[in-house]
Amino acid sequence: MDLIQQYVGWLNGLVWGVPMLILILGTGLFLMIALKGMPLLRLLLGFRLMWGGRVKGDASTGDVSPFQALMTCLSATVGTGNIAGVATAIFLGGPGALFWMWCTALVGMATKYSEIVLAVHYREKDEKGEYCGGPMYAIKNGLGKSWAWLGFLFATFGGLAGFGIGNMVQSNSMAEVIESSFHIERWITGLVAAVIVALVVLGGIKRIAKVSASLVPVMCIGYVVISMAVLIVYSDRIPDAFLLILTHAFTPAAATGGFAGAAVLMAMQYGVARGIFSNEAGLGTAGIAQAAGTTNNSVRSGLIGMIGTFIDTIIICTMTGLVIICSGVWTSGAKGASLSTVAFESAMPGIGGYLVSVALIIFTFTTILGWGYYSERCWIYLAGRKTVLPFRMFWVAAVFGGAVFQLDFVWLLADTLNALMALPNLISLLLLSPVVIKLTKDYFDNK
Repeated sequence: MDLIQQYVGWLNGLVWGVPMLILILGTGLFLMIALKGMPLLRLLLGFRLMWGGRVKGDASTGDVSPFQALMTCLSATVGTGNIAGVATAIFLGGPGALFWMWCTALVGMATKYSEIVLAVHYREKDEKGEYCGGPMYAIKNGLGKSWAWLGFLFATFGGLAGFGIGNMVQSNSMAEVIESSFHIERWITGLVAAVIVALVVLGGIKRIAKVSASLVPVMCIGYVVISMAVLIVYSDRIPDAFLLILTHAFTPAAATGGFAGAAVLMAMQYGVARGIFSNEAGLGTAGIAQAAGTTNNSVRSGLIGMIGTFIDTIIICTMTGLVIICSGVWTSGAKGASLSTVAFESAMPGIGGYLVSVALIIFTFTTILGWGYYSERCWIYLAGRKTVLPFRMFWVAAVFGGAVFQLDFVWLLADTLNALMALPNLISLLLLSPVVIKLTKDYFDNK
């Protein structure tokens, strides 16, 4: 077991190394240039389409409304990465890491837009009549049978990664927070969470989307409001915080207090890595959910879906980062979710820590729901709908297991599988980029 863990650790360092980060950023930058900056220039249009997408529309063109599809994506992406991930990036890379998270999100909008356009354009119906899409279908229907192995790899990595990064790791974080904040034993948290997840996941995409559309907007707005309250307390420090972020994005951050110091490369590496972990641009997962949305045009779906990256990183992650930097606790030596907790507690003594705990609990719960759909679709692609019921039963059981077991190896393995998911997706994005460009040009020419 030790040998296996060492090998997976080596593989993790390889697949999440500088070459992978360059590939993800480079693909996003290439697509942004190829699209002539359209995702940034049409940002407001994306928000308008998102608001108008609250109506489901023609049921023959999808299973859920475009808005519900986006909220399902956000339910999966807004999670521990927005609280613990941002804190980890700043702890290891300094304030400059937040700048590189922004860069990852901005080029990631082009990546996510392209993923969704291809997922919807090449989607198909399964035996039950539900729409299926994602990188595996884009590869199969866009690149042809000779590339089918690439789609198989994506679905395999995605189907397995979900049990770790989208399930057990999330329920483990939830149980840890509840135990430390509210002194409730882990097995109780695991049991309650498993029951609630079962009630939602067993209802399929329609129930997941309905719950996500009700819960995700409230949790996102609520978290932003709480963060703004903290920033009001530290309003005089906000200009200096932005100066620190911009300065240390390009110059090393010296050691101070409990902060060990960080080179520019560390700020870039951890900022990009945690940014991708948070918004999932480049992993290909968003297209799986957006393909279920009602639409007659894949570009319209892409414009709505790319908003998720903006909301996740540019808004929510920025709130967390600014709170940590403005409060001054980034030099305290605390890390992960503890660093975020200390930051909120410093401005709201007695309640700040509890508010972060509640936010983390809700974030992790919704991530389990969103990733449940992602992984299920991967297994359906691999073995058909006969896998649905067994998968959902294993998914619910994994929620309980994640809450009660130690998961150091599971976290490492799931993080590695996440990176391995990105490779087939990025290859297909580059090969099918002419299709994205043509569909985009036709859409705006017709409008």
